[in-house]
Amino acid sequence: MWETLLQSWKSLLEPLHDPVTLAIPAFVLFLVIEWIAARTLENQPDDADGRARPAVGGYHLVDARTSILLGLVSLATSAFWQVLALIGYAAVWVYVAPWHLPPNAWYTWAILLLGIDVLYYTYHRMAHRVRAIWATHQAHHSSEYFNFSTALRQKWNQSVEIIMWLPLAFLGMPPWMIFVGVSVSLIYQFFVHTERVGKLWRPIEFIFNTPSHHRVHHGSDAEYLDRNYAGILIIWDRLFGTFEPETHRPTYGLTTPVGTYNIWKLQTHEYAAIARDWRGAATWRDKLGYTFGPPGWAPKSELTSAESTAPKH
Repeated sequence: MWETLLQSWKSLLEPLHDPVTLAIPAFVLFLVIEWIAARTLENQPDDADGRARPAVGGYHLVDARTSILLGLVSLATSAFWQVLALIGYAAVWVYVAPWHLPPNAWYTWAILLLGIDVLYYTYHRMAHRVRAIWATHQAHHSSEYFNFSTALRQKWNQSVEIIMWLPLAFLGMPPWMIFVGVSVSLIYQFFVHTERVGKLWRPIEFIFNTPSHHRVHHGSDAEYLDRNYAGILIIWDRLFGTFEPETHRPTYGLTTPVGTYNIWKLQTHEYAAIARDWRGAATWRDKLGYTFGPPGWAPKSELTSAESTAPKH
């Protein structure tokens, strides 16, 4: 096992085995081009609730800087999670996997990319429906702008994701290849974070995740919530009933804006909210509901009270 760990770690350290390393210059180039183009755009006045109303494709310097800082810290924290993941994947690959897939076979790469994509869809859907996992993911949705810098607004806690890729090691996927597959998915998803691209050719829109589909996913509008979880292929959303086409420009950000550019608060405020709800819960059932229920979950008594005092339309 230790030999496998050393070989896999050596592979991860080689630039050609880390697609994200090779893609960083492209990320920077596209971000700069998009930002320069956005310099000609003016923001509209904020809404009454303080939510930003950016022009299409617009940038806000503090918002973009926050996204980039979140991404830089994520690069550092991901090294820690990768070490843990590598140990786990190597152990499963060596001691549990019934066979080892050859890394030089085309079908191994096909299994890898399809496997990563369907597992990403599963993880991403869970991240929006289980509050404890949503706490790790919500920072990515906190920006009220949608541009390439938003793609860099990444989570620091990757614990759930690394668990999600374990089935690939069980199928005999070499551990270093799992990291390559995840990197390919991340690179693809960077390029769907833009308003500069409209709807593409219909066959592409039908099969692949596109900027149009992902704009829907970042919308806080009622009809757009919990839709379009795709990584690379949108077919999973079509198959499992979570697809929603873009019919109007989304309102980006969280349903309740966080109202801060503090990167620590952006990453941790939902954990703090869970802790407050946990302490105030009357029963263990309510504590579990606040933790593992969907975001916004509340005991029936509270929901009934809220509904009784809500204005009638």
